[in-house]
Amino acid sequence: MSILIEIIQGIGAIALTLINIYMWVVIIAALLSFVNPDPFNPIVQFLYRITNPAYSLVKRYIRTNFNGLDLAPLIIIIGLQIISVLLSAVLRAL
Repeated sequence: MSILIEIIQGIGAIALTLINIYMWVVIIAALLSFVNPDPFNPIVQFLYRITNPAYSLVKRYIRTNFNGLDLAPLIIIIGLQIISVLLSAVLRAL
């Protein structure tokens, strides 16, 4: 039974790492939106391709544009932080 718990904790640790990486991707994409980068740059295209599904999901349910400032990245980061805290608490309880 302890092997199963360790496998679950390992998968949970990988999930937490992926959540943290995605949070940084959202932060970088949000910061790039302030400087208006070249849309044909492959890195910029990758960042937008990765973050746009999450942005569109949040924008579908919540009004995020306030006075020209898009708060979708902030909402996504807060949601990911909540998921991260809950997942780490569950993993510690095992």
